[in-house]
Amino acid sequence: MRLLSQEDGIKGLTLARDVIRAVVQNDQIVLPPLPSVFSEKRGVFVTLKREGELRGCIGLPLPVMSLKDAIVEAATSAALQDPRFLPVRSLELPSIHVELTVLSIPEEIPGSSEERHNHLTIGRHGLIIRGRGRSGLLLPQVASEYQWNPIEFLDQTCRKAGLPPGCWRDETISVLRFEGQIFSE
Repeated sequence: MRLLSQEDGIKGLTLARDVIRAVVQNDQIVLPPLPSVFSEKRGVFVTLKREGELRGCIGLPLPVMSLKDAIVEAATSAALQDPRFLPVRSLELPSIHVELTVLSIPEEIPGSSEERHNHLTIGRHGLIIRGRGRSGLLLPQVASEYQWNPIEFLDQTCRKAGLPPGCWRDETISVLRFEGQIFSE
């Protein structure tokens, strides 16, 4: 997977910000000309914070559409459709901080299920846990923000999935890791 340059990351952030502004104000979304990397299929998350607190976070963990389309989808959903929050209002726009995370393709953590924690690097890897009809995802920056160790990160991802902490040690539970390029305003 080709990494985005800092310049491309800023263009992605600008696109996310412009989409959020447009959808909140019921304006038309206008896509600017973008470099070729934005035509590649990528997973992406858009995170919104207000006064340091989460205000919305939605994304597409798998590369199912072009990066530009994924940013439009994630930014729109983070602003209007995160079920944990009311839709963002126009008056909030100046205080909303936007973060864009472009994901690598998730991969199963190698080794035995008991050793999964030994194959995680805090701040580098994000996690997806799937099993028992549930799934949960935490971005790489979450473990750093909360200063979790790998075991705490795995346990918290289990909780996010609605599963009991420690379920990641179960062979029937799928645990995937991914990396994320993080661009922030």
